[in-house]
Amino acid sequence: MPDTSGPTGTPGSASAPRAPRAAAEPATAGTESTASPDGEHGLKRSLSARHLQMIAIGGAIGTGLFVASGATIAQAGPGGALTAYILVGLMVLLLMQSLGEMAAHMPVAGSFQAYATRFVSASFGFAIGWNYWFNWAITVAAELVASGIVMRFWLPGAPGWIWAAIFLTVLTSLNALSARAYGEGEFWFAAIKVITVIVFLIAGVAMILGIMGGTSPGLENWRAGEAPFIGGPLAVISIIMIAGFSFQGTELVGVAAGESRDPRREVPRAIRTVFWRIMLFYIGAIIVIGFLIPATDPHLLRASETDIASSPFTLVFARSGIAAAAAVMNAVILTAILSAGNSGLYASTRMLHALAVHGQAPRIFARTTSRGVPLAALLGTSAVGLFAFLTALIGEGAAYTWLLNVSALSGFIAWVGIAVCHFRFRRAYVHQGHDLAALPYRAPLFPLGPILAFAMCIIVILGQNYEAIFAGNLAHVASSYIGLPVFAALWLGHRLVTRTRMVPLEQIDVSGTNVAAGH
Repeated sequence: MPDTSGPTGTPGSASAPRAPRAAAEPATAGTESTASPDGEHGLKRSLSARHLQMIAIGGAIGTGLFVASGATIAQAGPGGALTAYILVGLMVLLLMQSLGEMAAHMPVAGSFQAYATRFVSASFGFAIGWNYWFNWAITVAAELVASGIVMRFWLPGAPGWIWAAIFLTVLTSLNALSARAYGEGEFWFAAIKVITVIVFLIAGVAMILGIMGGTSPGLENWRAGEAPFIGGPLAVISIIMIAGFSFQGTELVGVAAGESRDPRREVPRAIRTVFWRIMLFYIGAIIVIGFLIPATDPHLLRASETDIASSPFTLVFARSGIAAAAAVMNAVILTAILSAGNSGLYASTRMLHALAVHGQAPRIFARTTSRGVPLAALLGTSAVGLFAFLTALIGEGAAYTWLLNVSALSGFIAWVGIAVCHFRFRRAYVHQGHDLAALPYRAPLFPLGPILAFAMCIIVILGQNYEAIFAGNLAHVASSYIGLPVFAALWLGHRLVTRTRMVPLEQIDVSGTNVAAGH
């Protein structure tokens, strides 16, 4: 838990800058969203309601669902995979309610870092900010690795690093245009993904009922061998990390709120879509895959395999009897990969920019272009995508698995930060005598929501790769848990240097941030 002893750092200190008071009305389109150093341009509030809605809907639909979901069924069976996704779905729902309360009240581009600095301590904010940047920067690399794997469907002889270089250039160029260009691109990327999942669910149900694709397997896959649960509860815990990686991206609505035209109204609307996305897209897809593909299928994706080109979505369409469907689905998977990489590049760039604005990253990353793009932060983050070139040396499957593990743990740490920040924010808000009715959005299950989400995240973080610990496999332990010592070093290192401590409840600034200034 955050720092609890010693002298307190004040919100107005250099290490924990205090945000301006809230403006009476939200900013309109085109106004600056973030103050920049040296009088330069700031971020622009150019994301419309439809952009924010589709970012919320499509932010979590990527390779975690289209590519990695098969590994969960292979490892834990259809029942185990379904249980894992339901548990993570519940946890994400609670976290998004917590995030929605803070983001609607205080919409800033560097939301997690700003909340952690204000509501906990400057050191906690420093660690959360750099952790979240690392999370999405590595995710971009992971998506680039996956792009090379998917392209093997059409061009099996081409090395994956070539496609990683091409797609990294495309994504960087798109993000360099403007926030609106990112939002527009993500709108159409997400629309393609949403339509695809809906078609998949309709076709899958038709196959289960025997309407298409030959004879229906019925309940056979849920009764064969050890199904529906393989490996028991421990297997469910171990694959929750994969399920968690699948859901990562739902919190993007909190980051995008800093460039939304009317965040006090649009953020709550976007947050309310999370539950239906979880229920329809993830739970529905896992049920369909569990019915149609047995856990023992040799083509089903497994974490230990290097050939992960056959997505369970592709397998289902191929077995429906429509030959061209497999190629179309692979194109959709590629679209989803580019979408996830696009969002990852946007989120990590904005976090690096926010860190620089708060004096916690090199000042150059705070600079923005006339269109409101933090170009230096974008280029610095894009450089991390070069990790994708590891595929040329150690093989696509191994690189993808390693990058997925590292990124997933960093994402869970960020989720822990959301729960801690919300708990502290609400306690301070009430402690200082503010009326809860004044909040644009109020999380309905406080304090149970953030407490339960915090506990679930901690359990998953500690138990996500128990097999490697018991087996003494140091390489796997390192890839799974490397995020923990990195986060601890950032937090404690900053605390030792700056001597900041937890901000007392009565000193926490719970005023809504001036949305015209952004911080």
